[in-house]
Amino acid sequence: MVRVPGGFANRMYRLDTARGSFAVKELNLLDRRRPYRAEDVFRFERAAFAAGIPMPEPISVDRGTVVHRWVEGARVPEAAVPAAYAYEIGEILARLHALDVVWGGGPDEEPVARDWAELAERARATGQPWAGELTSQVGTFLAIADFVAACERPGPVVLTHRDVQPWNLLARDGRPVLLDWELSGLLDLSGELGSTALSLAKGPGFDDIEPVVFRSLLNGYVAGGGVLPPPGPSWFAYMIGGWLGHTRWNLLRCLAGTEAGSGPELALSHEAVRNGVRGLPDMVGRLPQLEALLR
Repeated sequence: MVRVPGGFANRMYRLDTARGSFAVKELNLLDRRRPYRAEDVFRFERAAFAAGIPMPEPISVDRGTVVHRWVEGARVPEAAVPAAYAYEIGEILARLHALDVVWGGGPDEEPVARDWAELAERARATGQPWAGELTSQVGTFLAIADFVAACERPGPVVLTHRDVQPWNLLARDGRPVLLDWELSGLLDLSGELGSTALSLAKGPGFDDIEPVVFRSLLNGYVAGGGVLPPPGPSWFAYMIGGWLGHTRWNLLRCLAGTEAGSGPELALSHEAVRNGVRGLPDMVGRLPQLEALLR
């Protein structure tokens, strides 16, 4: 097997055999933000693949490893995608949400942490390169936590991918292929649509959002048989909460100061913390602008 670089949570390898090529993913079970439901996700993937969702064929799963058939395609850059590509993603989500797959329990969202002052102090004590920036934003991060915890989700709740981002997509002949289903589960529809549409309509920051691309995904969702939830801040609460938790998880890995045996390399965790400390306050400050995309 050959290691494939990158990976924000797990480690990926390519395995070439006489029966074809496979993507072998080693799941990080040591310090996950929430438990994996690998077998439930695999069953959901099999149903999506059987329904014609463009994705790698799921091959096998056990507690620590999941295998898919390898799919060739172009990586999707972190930039606004073509409107036609976003439209097709919207159609795919509508088809995905219409699948009849049994899923036990309710939405699986992690508790909102409020220990940012303590983490900033530990960052200063251990000489983290981003400690000063985090310290200056403690009050903002507490306000963000309050927003995520209090934001009302209007529903409906759907079984979905939960992480349709540029780094989880390929383009094959200009059309989408949906990768990395490990976070699949139940989610408020507005959170799924807002996170996906915004991620595909912008670059790394928030200065170059393309409203046409954002609306194109929503138009594709309606064309695929979906019904849009009412506008409001809930469209962006899931993305903000997920980014907040991702930043904290990587921050804890940085505070440990050692290269973990699974998950992202330490350098990638430092990059994730810097991006969160700088990007989250910017995103929350632009909520009125983001909500205007829904009108």
